[in-house]
Amino acid sequence: MSGHSKWATIKRKKGANDAIRGAMTTKISREITIAVKMGGADPTGNMRLKLALSKAKSNNVTKENINRAIQKGLGASDTSNYEEITYEGYGPGGSALMLDILTDNRNRTAANIRHIFTKHGGNLGENGCVSWMFKKKAVFVVDKENFDDEDALMEIAMDAGAEDFNADDDMFEITAAPEDFNAIESALAEKNIETSSAEITQVPDTTVALAGDAAEKMQKLLDALDEDDDVQNVYGNYEFAE
Repeated sequence: MSGHSKWATIKRKKGANDAIRGAMTTKISREITIAVKMGGADPTGNMRLKLALSKAKSNNVTKENINRAIQKGLGASDTSNYEEITYEGYGPGGSALMLDILTDNRNRTAANIRHIFTKHGGNLGENGCVSWMFKKKAVFVVDKENFDDEDALMEIAMDAGAEDFNADDDMFEITAAPEDFNAIESALAEKNIETSSAEITQVPDTTVALAGDAAEKMQKLLDALDEDDDVQNVYGNYEFAE
């Protein structure tokens, strides 16, 4: 079960400029607000909020922004018109992409996303065109600088219900069924093992390697999607060739 973690590498390869980091803060804050509106401000009984707060932590969102988003959710004055949509499409080099969308204007978002795909060598597809290539999983990443005992971490994770365990150059990756998220999170916390990310995400069954022109186009496509305010998450089955 130990080996090279392609999914962690995919996640880590993607850099973020200032514009993208700013957009990410806005998106995470909005997700926190929606989560609080739907399930309250206590993450113990609100999985969506727990995941949003974990994402905020891994993206260095400030406590001030988090608290502001929570208070906004408690007020819930301007979130009623948002709807959640999943878009699917094809990227450069035969890659597949899934997008989580949160929008207050479906027509605007559809036009924007279609334009982004077309401009960067991809095309937006129909519902179901690529989702069969992905499975929803709980994924935890532990940096080796925080905990470097591979055997101990694997034992803790597997005892808590993990399905897979991978070791990369500088991190460990734990994969589990979504319903086992809380059990693994609790097991790690009990041992004071800090995660750099903990999320429920879409993991591809297989990946395609992108190099050269295809890799450059993919990076530009990802950056454009990250800068769009309505795109909450992007999942792909690509990896950038070394």
